[in-house]
Amino acid sequence: MIAFIDAHRDQFGVELICRVLRAAIPGFLTARGYRAARVRPASDREIRDEQLIADLRTVHKDNFSVYGVKKMHAAMKRRGWHLGREQTRRLMHKAGLRGVQRGKPIFTTVTDPADSRPADLVNRQFIAAAPNRLWVADITYVRTWQGFCYTAFVTDVCTRKIVGWAVSTTMRTEDLPLQAFNHAVWQSNSDLSELMHHSDRGSQ
Repeated sequence: MIAFIDAHRDQFGVELICRVLRAAIPGFLTARGYRAARVRPASDREIRDEQLIADLRTVHKDNFSVYGVKKMHAAMKRRGWHLGREQTRRLMHKAGLRGVQRGKPIFTTVTDPADSRPADLVNRQFIAAAPNRLWVADITYVRTWQGFCYTAFVTDVCTRKIVGWAVSTTMRTEDLPLQAFNHAVWQSNSDLSELMHHSDRGSQ
């Protein structure tokens, strides 16, 4: 912290740097704390903390900024540092480092008992003698940095090729599979007179 303020104080001023960074980084120095630190030598603990924080930032960045306390603690021990998990937590908090937290389970398909159920024309026998005879559709989700997106896709049973797909940030069962099917039809440029289309039963 001291070194950062020293490097930028002439451009921005101590008061502004401390005020802005204290709002963004918990535990950042006040202007008074900075001036007090300048007139006394740093303690052994402060020096070691600064060294640890510098290495913590490197490890965190090298691992796409997703590591939490547990993985950061293990990574630092592999690098030869002797520190406890609570010390790792304290220094990460001081440095403003956070891991990506695992979210709640996402259920993509829930069977609706009140909904009408079309007949299973293939009787769970997913076999086709030629392309464009049987397509099957399903919906899944993909985790992204911004959250989840939902993907409906249509697969040709004979070729195992995905022939159509659609993506949305929300899953509406009545729309997304139909969009994927329409995309498959638009791409096929083939005779679909003998086509049978199957999709799992479910709702969201």
